Amino acid sequence: MALSGSWLGMDLVVEDTDLENLAFFGYCGRHELRLQRWKSNGLLSYPPGTASPWDGSPECDWEPVSGKGTVMSYSEVHHPLMPAFQDHIPYLILLVELDEQRGEPSEHEALRILGNLVTADCELAPPDLVEQVGIGTRVRVVFADVGEGFAIPQWTIDEDADQPVPWRYPQE
Repeated sequence: MALSGSWLGMDLVVEDTDLENLAFFGYCGRHELRLQRWKSNGLLSYPPGTASPWDGSPECDWEPVSGKGTVMSYSEVHHPLMPAFQDHIPYLILLVELDEQRGEPSEHEALRILGNLVTADCELAPPDLVEQVGIGTRVRVVFADVGEGFAIPQWTIDEDADQPVPWRYPQE
């Protein structure tokens, strides 16, 4: 059964033929971050797929992960393409490397997930929070409920983590 919902007034749909994304977003709908662990090699991967990206094997289990990680890169958006974001600029899109499986199978193949920087209540982060986050910031996943049994993973500052001084792109 397809998942549908709305976020910031935008319609979101995962079709019933997209089995891997149905599973992923269904777990997110239960506020669980789960990734595929491939039986052939024991590795986790993201994004969801029909087969292991390393050897093409189709057998996997969905394993829960901590949902904690480090900002590896970000984009600070000041000119939104979607009208729904206009009232929320600037906002951050984060590339987060999860704590699980760091450096495996190589330093270039870590688990990295994109998402917006939000408050703990899943509201897009206000400007003062945006200014605090950069490369190196420790974050944790939170789930924005967008429909019945459907949520999208987002990122908020991990209040329990020791926070480094993050690197940020120079401001003009």
